[in-house]
Amino acid sequence: MSTQVSTESPPETEDTSTPATPTAGEAHHTSTPMSNAKIMMWLFLGSECLLFGALISTYIFLSNRLPEGEIGKEIFDIPFTSLSSFILLMSSLTMVLALSAITGGDMRRFRIWITTTALLGGLFIGGQIYEFTVFYEEGLGYTTNIFGSAFYSLTGFHGAHVSIGIILLMTLLVMNLRGTLTQENKETVEIVGLYWHFVDIIWIIIFTVVYLFP
Repeated sequence: MSTQVSTESPPETEDTSTPATPTAGEAHHTSTPMSNAKIMMWLFLGSECLLFGALISTYIFLSNRLPEGEIGKEIFDIPFTSLSSFILLMSSLTMVLALSAITGGDMRRFRIWITTTALLGGLFIGGQIYEFTVFYEEGLGYTTNIFGSAFYSLTGFHGAHVSIGIILLMTLLVMNLRGTLTQENKETVEIVGLYWHFVDIIWIIIFTVVYLFP
C-alpha cells in the first residue's frame, strides 16, 4: 500500500526580527546627499558671504569718499601683496591633496599636506602683519581716515578667518596623530576644506577690489 507524500509547503512565518539600526559612529544624513554637518557648514558660509559682502560694499563706498590729499592706495605694495595672495591660493591646492590622501588611506601624505596648508596660511598672515606694520609707519592707521578704517576692517576681518582656519587645520593634524581622524571619518577634513576654500575665494575678491581697482 503506497503512501502519499504531501507536496504542500509549510506556512510562511512572519519575520519578527528587529530592523537594522545605524551603528554608532555612522554619519547622520538627511534626505539630501549631504550630511547634516556639511549642510550646516554651507549655511554658515552663506551667512559669511553676507558679512563679507557688507564689508566690501562699505569699503567701496568709503574709499570713494576719501578727501583729496589724504593718504590712501598710493602706499600699497602690489607685487608683495600679489606674492602673499599666490601663497594663500596655493594652500587650496595642498588642501585638496590632503583630502585626497586621507581618502586613499595614506596618513603620512595627509599629515604632510595638512601641515603644508597650515604653514602657507601662516605665511600669508605673517605677510599681512608685515604689510599693516609698514602702512602704519607710513602714516595709515585705523583711525587716520575713513579709508584706513574701511581697509583695516575688511582685510583684518579676513585675516581673522584665515587664523581660525589655521587652528582648524592643526586640530585635524592632532586628531589624526591621536588616531581619532581616520579614513572612515574623512568628511571632517572635507568640511574644514570647504571653509578653507571659501576663505581663499573671498580673498581673490578682496584683493581685486582693494588692490587692483583704481
